[in-house]
Amino acid sequence: MSNGVLLSQFELPRVPVGDWFEALVNWLNNNIGPLFDLINLVLSSAVSGLTYALTFLPQLIMVLVFSALALWLRSWRFALFSLIGFGLIASMREFDRAMQTLSLVLVASIIAVLIAIPVGILAARNQRVSMVVRPVLDLMQTMPAFVYLIPVIFFFNIGEVPGVVATVIFALPPGVRLTELGIRHVDKEVVEAGEAFGAPNRKILTGIQLPLATPSIMAGINQVIMLSLSMVVIAGMVGAQGLGTDIYQAVTRVQLSLGFEAGLSVVILAVYLDRITAVLSDRSPVARAERKAARTG
Repeated sequence: MSNGVLLSQFELPRVPVGDWFEALVNWLNNNIGPLFDLINLVLSSAVSGLTYALTFLPQLIMVLVFSALALWLRSWRFALFSLIGFGLIASMREFDRAMQTLSLVLVASIIAVLIAIPVGILAARNQRVSMVVRPVLDLMQTMPAFVYLIPVIFFFNIGEVPGVVATVIFALPPGVRLTELGIRHVDKEVVEAGEAFGAPNRKILTGIQLPLATPSIMAGINQVIMLSLSMVVIAGMVGAQGLGTDIYQAVTRVQLSLGFEAGLSVVILAVYLDRITAVLSDRSPVARAERKAARTG
């Protein structure tokens, strides 16, 4: 008997995890298919409606709108960057696709935040929930993003919806983690003071913990948006219109100029959204109090 045959007798039996997962997906599709159809309709309508709103006005007007928003929220320097950046996107004939990408990112980010913050609050206030959530988040963060495409395409076919769903799954973990972290790091003495005054748990959460955890929560929202933008190529692969389509086409056809223009447009969008979320964090009551304390100290 050869060594190979002898060693093969000691191999572990195959565990058909993939077959079990396929059976689960088939069961879900056969039993709650109408729910997936409803989700498909809602998400596609949200992305299409937001894209229509962002592309309804002429491109020059929208460039000025983005610049005015930057001036109001931050500074004239950021407004100048926005004017040049979005003007460059328009001059590269990528503005409509950039707005399609922005719509997809905003819809996915809003859904991810609406899920992440409540889950993060539950995890921060309940150790058992935290113990269950953490390994799930680890799995979501370590799983290759392309793996998410297999079930979502099966459930939702191709288009914007699989891109939104895959983006939500990919971008969700930092929102949950930073929300939980921010609430857990709130000074216990402040919470105990609220309890001593007889404040109910809901009031302690909304009046003490959430306001003090706002910088951490906003950092999580920022990470959610940045990770959502990083998924534009994935969205382009599953048929979602936007900059991801141009990037995917440039990669498959080796079109250097198209890939550079689409990639530069993604960078401009990323910088703009990053600065906007940073401003919202800086304007939180905690951030203002810290700056005031630093000036008086």
